[in-house]
Formats: sequence, C-alpha cells, structure tokens
Amino acid sequence: MSQGIHHTEVDGIPTLFAYATGPMRAGLVFRVGVADETLAGAGITHLVEHLALHRQGLADYHFNGATKAAFTHFHVEGAEHEIVAYLDGVCTSLLDLPMERLETEKEILRTEEASREPGQLPLWRYGAQGYGLVSYPEWGVRGLRPDDVREWAGTWFTRDNAVLWIAGERLPAGLSLKLPAGQRRPMPAVTSALPTAPAYFSDGKGGVLLDAVVTDTTAARLYAGVLERELSRSLRQEGGYSYTAASDYTSRRDGFATVTAFADALPAKQDAVLGGFVDVLVGLQVGRIAQADLEAVRGRSDATLTAPDAAVRRLPGAAEELLAHRPPRGLDELRAELWAMTPQHVHAVALEAAGTALLQAPSGHRADWAGYTAAPTTSSYAVTGTRFEAVRKDGPAMVVGGEGVSLTAGGEAATVLYRACAALLSWPDGGRRLIGTDGLSVEVEPGEYGIDAHTMATIDAAVHPSAVVQLPPRQRQQQQRRQGGAAVAGQAGGSGAGQQIQQVQRKASARRTGGQTAMLVIFGLLAGLWSLLALSYTVFGASDPETSTGEWAALTVFLWAVGALLAWPAVRVVRSTRRG
Repeated sequence: MSQGIHHTEVDGIPTLFAYATGPMRAGLVFRVGVADETLAGAGITHLVEHLALHRQGLADYHFNGATKAAFTHFHVEGAEHEIVAYLDGVCTSLLDLPMERLETEKEILRTEEASREPGQLPLWRYGAQGYGLVSYPEWGVRGLRPDDVREWAGTWFTRDNAVLWIAGERLPAGLSLKLPAGQRRPMPAVTSALPTAPAYFSDGKGGVLLDAVVTDTTAARLYAGVLERELSRSLRQEGGYSYTAASDYTSRRDGFATVTAFADALPAKQDAVLGGFVDVLVGLQVGRIAQADLEAVRGRSDATLTAPDAAVRRLPGAAEELLAHRPPRGLDELRAELWAMTPQHVHAVALEAAGTALLQAPSGHRADWAGYTAAPTTSSYAVTGTRFEAVRKDGPAMVVGGEGVSLTAGGEAATVLYRACAALLSWPDGGRRLIGTDGLSVEVEPGEYGIDAHTMATIDAAVHPSAVVQLPPRQRQQQQRRQGGAAVAGQAGGSGAGQQIQQVQRKASARRTGGQTAMLVIFGLLAGLWSLLALSYTVFGASDPETSTGEWAALTVFLWAVGALLAWPAVRVVRSTRRG
C-alpha cells in the first residue's frame, strides 16, 4: 500500500485510511457512473445519488455527492460523530430509497441539467454509449419508475462494489456500513465513433479544444503540463491571441487517460489561435521539448506529492484505482519515476497523443490542412425501403426500411439502424428522433414527409422498448422551427436540441442553388433575346408593305406570348430562391 495510506476493512468494504489533523474527512466511492447507463436510461445513477442524500437534510457539516463517468462519490467533512451519522445515513438510504421524493428529485435534476453545458468531445469520440453519454441530457430520468431505481441501486451500490476512504486521527468509533452483497463491476467498455484519427469537427464555440487518449503514465502527466506551458507562452504571452490557454489530465482508471487542452479566441483571432495551437502540438511531436519546461512541471508535481496533505488528497483517486483493480502505488515509487523522466519520454507521449487526437475547431474552420480528418457527420450507406419526399422542395428525402431509417440528399445519407438505436425520442405530436450508437441521428417529422400512421407505427415497433424515451409536448417555438424546415441529420449532442450537424441538408441546398442559378441564366438569356426580336418586329414590322395590318398584329401577339413563356421559368426560379 502506498506510503501514508493504510489499507483496512469496515463491514466487508475495503477502506483506505490516512492520518490527518483537523476536521475528519471521509468518502464512500462506488464503481458506477454515467458510462454504465444507456442513452434511454441516462440519469439513473445521478437520481440514486440524490435520493440517497435526501435524508441528510440541512446539516452544519459539509457533505455532497458526485456522479462521474465511471464512479459515484459520497463525501463528507466534519466531526467524528457527524462522519458516522452521514455514512450510516447514506447506506441506510441506499437500502431503502425515499421513493416519496422520486418526482421531486426528478424535477431537481432537470433544473440542474438546464444550467449544465456538457462538452461535445466525448460524444464525437465514443458515440452515444459508454463514455460518450456524459455529452447527452439525462433523458431517462423522466420515465424512471420506483422499481427501476431500486433495481439499479441494488445492483450497483453494494459493499462489493464500494471502497471507503477516511482522513483523520483514527477510524471513527461506531462506524457501521450496512450495504447489500454484490459483485465488483468491471470498468465500462470503451467504444469509438471515430473511424480514423487524428480527427476534427467544427463547433459554434469560439475557442479551440482538443483531447487525446494516452497511456496513463507519469510521462503523460508531465506532457499535459508541458503542453499547457507551451500553449500559454505561444498564444497568450507571445501572440496575445488568447486569454486562457490550459490543459487537464484525467485518468480513466483503466490504464489510459485523457489529455485535454483549450485556448479561447475572439472571432477575429480564431484563425491565429487555431494555427498557433496546431503549431504547438507539432513542435512537441517533433521533439521540441525544453528541459526548463520539463523541470518546472516536474517540480510542481513533486511538490504536490510531498505536501503535508498529499496522502489525504490522493485518497479519492486511490479509492477509484482500487475499484478498478489497480492497487495504489507507493509515494517513493511515484517520486522515483517522476525524476527519471526525460524530454524523450515526454516526446513519446506527444507522438502517442497525435495518433488519437480529436480537435474541436471554431465554427466554419477546417483542420484538414494540419493532417486532421473530418469526423463523420454522415453514414457510408442508406437503407432500402419506402422513399418519402419532403413536402418542401428544398428538403432531403426520408427512406424507411426494414433495417432502419435514412435521410438522403444526393450522394449523402445519415442512417440509424434499429438494432443500433441508442434512443428513440418520441413526442406526442408524432415527431421522432432516432439516435444511433455512433452518435448520428435522424429526425422523422411525419408532416414534413407525408409519412402515414402505419409507417410511423412500424418505426416505433422496430426499436426495442427499452430504447424509447417518451418526452412531453414540445414548445410551440420548437414545433414552428421543425415545421419550417426539413429534418436534421448528424451528431445529436448534449443540449435539448443538441449540437446537430446539418451536412446532408446543406449539401442538398448547395446543389439546388447551383441548379437554380443555371436555370435562371439559361431561361433569362433566351427570354431576353426573344423579347428583343419581338420588340424589333413590333416597331418595324408594321411598315412592311407586303404585310397586312392583321398579319402584323397576329405575329406580334405570337412573338410576345412566346417571350412570356420563356421568361416564366426564370421568374419561378427567382421566387423559389427567395422562399428558400
């Protein structure tokens, strides 16, 4: 066991203890999080956490809970008897959750969600499953029943799936943790929605954001620190392009970690920030790693390891490591490895990060010039089945088949297969949104395509009931927005309507606009030439002695009528373009 952290057991639960003076601190950690849920059931772990804490009421001591991607924490700070009361109360509530609070806690979660802005990188990297679910709303909360919540708590919140940590002068007297037996759960499966890497996508935000998955090592932690220093030096101190340039390192506890880097930018500076950001990454990839930067980052890391409260601060992470079957490492071992690192070790991590990088560029910006491949916003295939043309002439077509649903325009398509449907969002007005496990989505609005009730019922029946999410009536503004345009295909992201990519529709619109322009030129030119001919005959034809007045009048009417027929297609193109 790591130096300063001692291993014991309380009521069959592995317990980590570190000596500390002052208020006692403790935490109960379970190996369950958002990544263990499904998209249609998202939010159930968070709901259990809220219910388990309700009976604590308003206390004078500090306590809280947190639901993360793969772990759920209950933590507390206070006097010894308060620690005992808190932990006992959490365990008692988990055995008998206060279901009379179920609907109230659901409302609280929805309120909490309204102020949260989840990041999009997990969605684009992992899809609509596993670790990607942290990018989505907690759609499952609304439909959860008491039995669903009890079953989830009884399966995941058990003594065999928990670790307790305590920081104080001794283990608190009278501590009792009554939890049901269970089993230690494996770490969530790691999925991928990226066919190739490095990859990028464009987002409406103004800054540049990047993450990369690397092996969880001391060298990788140092790389994250060196990257932050280089970004700050280049983009803030030297270029003056960014105010914030920072990085973060998060262990996934499965042998890998995520390095995240960010730089903000004003609209006028986005090109410079994107270019400078990429230049910093390339510099590290070719080995331009200053020894002074490494020493500075290493010094801060060593100071953290040797601080008086270092063991206490490592306890929550050590509990996660233990739950992931990764015994915490000793302080001496960590420090020896830290001081053995060289620029060559950091360079190796930079190369590893380059191979898994996912870049979020500002809206309208590309990164293919830097070797990044555009992350997919369309599917490589479309299903076969019944084709429904959009009511609006500028909309893509909908294909409903036995395997799934596709939105198509020209050679592009967005497809969700029923067997890979992570969630089917259902509104009372008949609207549907199918979200595939790869993160692509297809909205099916019956009124936009003239889809009959039987076909809609076929779609509903083809999706597994556990993936269906019944949502309340949409607001009038949302309905009008949908009635005013074709359905959207693309990545279904974290907010209510999501950060959706309208690539299929945009490409169809671009092709349509190009065709309309060609028609306008052709028919406009023909109408103009014919009108010139008609005008010439009208003026000079009457003076021809061989032509009678009746013949002249009849031919004049004919010429102008043909001119009007030629002009009419051009007029229709103009009117259609203005409506679009």
